[in-house]
Amino acid sequence: MLKRFLSERPLRLPHIKPYVPRPGDPSFCWFNSERDDIVSEVVNRVCMAHESDRGRLEIALNDAAFHEIRRLEKQHDEEAHDRLGYWRSMIRRIGKMDDTEQRRVLHTIVTNMTRDVAGNFDPRVYRFARRAVPRMIGGIMEPRHLMAPAPDAVGRVLKVQGDVEHLRKLQSEGSLVFVPTHSSNLDSIVLSQALEVSGLPPTIYGAGKNLFTNPIISFFMHNLGAYRVDRRIRVNLYKEILKLYSQVMIERGYHSLFFPGGTRSRSGMIERRLKLGLLGSAVEAFSMNRVRRVDRPVWFVPTTINYALVLEAETLIKDWLMDEGEARYIIEDDEFSRIDRWFSFFRKVVGMRGACIIRFGDPIDPFGNNVGSRGESLTPNGREIDSGGYIERRGKPVTDPARDGAYTRELGEVLAKRYEQDTVLMSTQVVAHVLFRHLVQSTPGMDLFARQRLRGEIGLDCETLGRELGEARDRLQELERQGRVRTSEVVKGDTPQELLERAPSIWNGYHSSTAARLEGDRVVIGDPSLLLYYQNRLVPFAEAIASPDQRQAACEIENLGVHR
Repeated sequence: MLKRFLSERPLRLPHIKPYVPRPGDPSFCWFNSERDDIVSEVVNRVCMAHESDRGRLEIALNDAAFHEIRRLEKQHDEEAHDRLGYWRSMIRRIGKMDDTEQRRVLHTIVTNMTRDVAGNFDPRVYRFARRAVPRMIGGIMEPRHLMAPAPDAVGRVLKVQGDVEHLRKLQSEGSLVFVPTHSSNLDSIVLSQALEVSGLPPTIYGAGKNLFTNPIISFFMHNLGAYRVDRRIRVNLYKEILKLYSQVMIERGYHSLFFPGGTRSRSGMIERRLKLGLLGSAVEAFSMNRVRRVDRPVWFVPTTINYALVLEAETLIKDWLMDEGEARYIIEDDEFSRIDRWFSFFRKVVGMRGACIIRFGDPIDPFGNNVGSRGESLTPNGREIDSGGYIERRGKPVTDPARDGAYTRELGEVLAKRYEQDTVLMSTQVVAHVLFRHLVQSTPGMDLFARQRLRGEIGLDCETLGRELGEARDRLQELERQGRVRTSEVVKGDTPQELLERAPSIWNGYHSSTAARLEGDRVVIGDPSLLLYYQNRLVPFAEAIASPDQRQAACEIENLGVHR
């Protein structure tokens, strides 16, 4: 009922005075005055790349028409009714068009796509959101305080870690590009709140167009810088537009955010294989500025988003196990789409200490070097270097897509290592790993899918489980001392028995299935798939925290991450 009410009544902001940007405001407050010029620049640069070669131009037009016809024929909706005839007509005429008409059609297609992508930023909404969003979330978490939520409600749930002071110093000297891990559609919301409480600037970010169907999220995304990404569109021109839009924004000094993993991690594992397109746009933005003699550095901020409870865990792991990650690239029917699940989720996390931890890692330059306090690039031994030298040829900066592509691949490898080092392991994940390892030990010869059918059949007495949990925690803390991973304060501070009691109460109070439950002096595994999702965060560390008799099971668990 609430969802229908909101969808029928678009959100409005009454009584908010027009906002005039002032010196010192975040760079995004000036975006709307540049929006048309940014769209024009993206359109012109995409079109220029194709117009000089008739063969390339015809290929681009045919590719656009073919993929759009294929997409629209599957949709059977209003968009298909309006646009399918245009594309079918166009694909028949492309070969008959002269150069002038082909260029005109290209310009029209690129302009329409770019306008659909381009974001919007309303400083009035930004000002409103800074006050309202924490109160709204706090009210959902504590309904008895809905009219006046406790001011620390969000703070109890969301914790920020990392050298935030360093990032605050850099924000006025160049473009910050936050590159976080991706577990939930809530990520952009909690990350925006983390930036706000840390005194860091708002960012542009790409959001799947399917998220704009949620009236609440759509309102804020539309007005707070999100540019729309329609993942149903397979047109190569569209992919070029997305990348170039990101590049132009970074070139102009707008701080940015994108998820190198692409979509949410279906398995719950730490991302290893990253999508390099948008990373490349930031590297190329740095190169282009240097060629234009614009001294505006670009710094990447590896960021991990860590949850003790994940809103969409059940749907995501089911999708992964069914190997439908590609087929269901866009999931429109998960827990995020249901407002009642939001209420259940936030009410559950209100009693949890540090339910979400955002960790901002140390910034790096486009070539994987550490960044010093003044923004200077540093070699591993601490020597200062000029990052501009990476793009020079015979002493002059030049653009070179092949070279920038190589740098981007190296940057992706650095980020994957940083994600592993800066991941904060939560209590539910550690408990899930110890339980799942026992499941593997108890079922030699079974494959992953056969184990998913063992609901309520495998258990372990609390004393043994507590001992194994304590040993795993000790080994994780040793890895943390080596700088290989991090653990939450709850994992560090609670006793194994407290951790053992806490995790089932967290899962069972929210998820519809039971990951594990206490039965007398035993813990019984209820839903192995949900257990798998939470334990997957520890896949890279399974062997390092296993005892000799657990090594074989740990090796099998670690192999889950191979080629993923």
